[in-house]
Amino acid sequence: MKLVCLDLEGVLVPEIWIAFAEASGIPELRRTTREEPDYDKLMKFRLALLKERGLKIRDIQAVINTMEPLDGAWDFLHRLRSMTQVIILSDTFEEFARPLMAKLDYPTLFCNNLVIAEDGTVTDYRLRQKEGKLHAVRALKSINMQIFAAGDSFNDLAMIREADEGCLFRAPEGIRSSCNDLDCMDSYQDLLGRIERFLHSL
Repeated sequence: MKLVCLDLEGVLVPEIWIAFAEASGIPELRRTTREEPDYDKLMKFRLALLKERGLKIRDIQAVINTMEPLDGAWDFLHRLRSMTQVIILSDTFEEFARPLMAKLDYPTLFCNNLVIAEDGTVTDYRLRQKEGKLHAVRALKSINMQIFAAGDSFNDLAMIREADEGCLFRAPEGIRSSCNDLDCMDSYQDLLGRIERFLHSL
């Protein structure tokens, strides 16, 4: 049986932290895993900024509630799910993702959780598992699933390379140029075609 694993932000929905950076007027929050490969360093930086500015979980969720899937993402995912099983592997947080999952018709999502104080302050984060995307693909392969994986950031590279097949999707030039072994698709049509070839291969 074949299965597809996709990243969420930058692939199906806009980058949540970038949207919040623009809404809050804090450009430093635009930094994502496309630029910073050390996820713990990135999250500690974000949490420190939130604390410094007195921002709460409700402030972030208010922005997320206004967000929509990327143009063409719903159609792409709907067609893909009619062909095969799909799992979204993301480093986002359950507290962020709920409204976006509703707008994508509730695909299966593996992600992380935030630690939130009673007053709504985001105090910490909890990974479901370190290198969770990589281990998810390994676990699926261990039960004889064949995996195709796609994503756009540094934190997607391990799962893409662990998968039976995979590619980048709309990755920035810095990642493309440092990953010459990986194809990069720039449209949902091309990505769907690449996945269809995988699904129909022996």
